[in-house]
Amino acid sequence: MNVQVLSAKMSFSEDKGYIGQVLFSVENHKQPYELTLQSDKGNFDWNYALNFSDEPGSEEEILLVDERLETDDDLFDMLVDAAKEAMSQQ
Repeated sequence: MNVQVLSAKMSFSEDKGYIGQVLFSVENHKQPYELTLQSDKGNFDWNYALNFSDEPGSEEEILLVDERLETDDDLFDMLVDAAKEAMSQQ
């Protein structure tokens, strides 16, 4: 699965911990995706939500991406790292 990060951001607050968003596209998928990340204070155990970034797309495609995020640690870590890197550049 070829994934291209389009943009990323992350912030930290004492009450909410880390909150980030990564916009990315997947080769041959019609719509880009938005991954919203959340981790409690200092704990990098990530919760996430996957959505289409603009318009609704194929349910089959988003389910494939979600399954891949659940099983492919390298892909998930790449997206988290993009958000962390964006925070360090602020």
